[in-house]
Amino acid sequence: MPHHLSRWLGLAGSVLLAVAAFLGGALPHGDLRPTPVSIWQGRNGPLIIALWLVGTGLMAWAWWSLRDRLPSTRWVLVTVALWLLPLLIAPPLGSRDVYAYACQGASWSGGINPYEQGVSALPCPWLDTISYIWRDTAAPYGPLFVVVAGAVVSATGSLVGSIVLFRLLALAGVALTAWALPTLARRCGVPAERALWLALACPLVAVHVIGGAHNDALMVGLLTAGLAVVASRPGRPGPLLAGGLLLGLAAGLKVTALVVVPFAALAAIAGPYRFRALLRDGGLVVGAAVAAVVGVTFAAGLDFGWVTGLEQGNLVIAWTSPPTAVGQTIDYLAALFGAHIDALPATRAIGVLVLAVLLVWLWWRARHREPLWHAGLALAATVALAPLFHPWYWTWPLAVLAATARRTGWFSLIALVSSFLVLADGTGLARFTKMPGAPLMTLLVIVVAVRLVRSARAARQPAPAD
Repeated sequence: MPHHLSRWLGLAGSVLLAVAAFLGGALPHGDLRPTPVSIWQGRNGPLIIALWLVGTGLMAWAWWSLRDRLPSTRWVLVTVALWLLPLLIAPPLGSRDVYAYACQGASWSGGINPYEQGVSALPCPWLDTISYIWRDTAAPYGPLFVVVAGAVVSATGSLVGSIVLFRLLALAGVALTAWALPTLARRCGVPAERALWLALACPLVAVHVIGGAHNDALMVGLLTAGLAVVASRPGRPGPLLAGGLLLGLAAGLKVTALVVVPFAALAAIAGPYRFRALLRDGGLVVGAAVAAVVGVTFAAGLDFGWVTGLEQGNLVIAWTSPPTAVGQTIDYLAALFGAHIDALPATRAIGVLVLAVLLVWLWWRARHREPLWHAGLALAATVALAPLFHPWYWTWPLAVLAATARRTGWFSLIALVSSFLVLADGTGLARFTKMPGAPLMTLLVIVVAVRLVRSARAARQPAPAD
């Protein structure tokens, strides 16, 4: 398909999604009951789903068909801008998180610590826009985002104004990512236009990052910018401190950004790996990142309660998280024999342990390989082994892997499938597909685990003698 046709097909898909957002997106007056009416039964339900399906399908097809044949970086950036424009002016799409941002900002502005009390304690003036499950839970975001949210609410004083500013912040994150990716791509020998296309033209970015106004956009922007600054001037104290500071600010938005800091420390070394060089150059990056997180926390007048806020992911049970799917499948199998168990705590704990081991192994392996690519793998593992998976989480590894990986099929396919997992009003399809979703995901986990073990064994085999 000609590249200009793909551009206009993707734009048509974006327009259809914007129409779906106006008709039945994640609107403030949506159905928030514990067991809400199916979107099929709502007003214009079939039309909204049709618009969502066709719009997402057109964007996904256009993105996938051009991933290996792009005319230029400029063409990519213009196309991405065109695709984002309709969703910039549409109501929130695919998630109600932006309302929680506003309420948490209102809580902090009102003198309440959002890590100690839920948004119902103010009460938030827009409390009726938030799902019941999240009204009395601690904020799961970092201290920097709490301050930013408070500033947004104080500056606007309205829900609509807050949504506009949060969306502009998301757009700023996309722009920062667009600035950073070419530097990472040059370091890893990847075409810049391909990196930008895979990371920014993906439907996940238009629908969830911009349409949903997620704070993940700004986190990814700061994260990729930090990596780019470090990669552009390894061994230079000034850039290394600046890069570490950016990474620390990213962690101040979402603490998961800290996963890449050890790999950035390796990327900071000029020349081959030496332990002394790691202490000298990598120490600057790590020190600046930690100082940024601690500094932002105390400057905001908050404590480290945001660490316990990470546990909120355990409240949602969906098979899109592999450890959760395995636990669900074990429960289903036990029920066949008349036993009633709860395997979720165990499988989720095992997932965290596996992640810890995997992160250490990836870092050890990255000492003599490209650390930035391993940083992308570390982010992918973090998302895959977490107890909760939302489609927009995949934009974290997507941005880094797009600029550092030679083989792009596997993570692009995950992004493609993830684009279809949430309806326009924020309804997750995992809610309706526990069977066969959980068993199929468990089967996929087994297949991937077997392949990884075989690959590891093959890598240890000595090379045949000539």
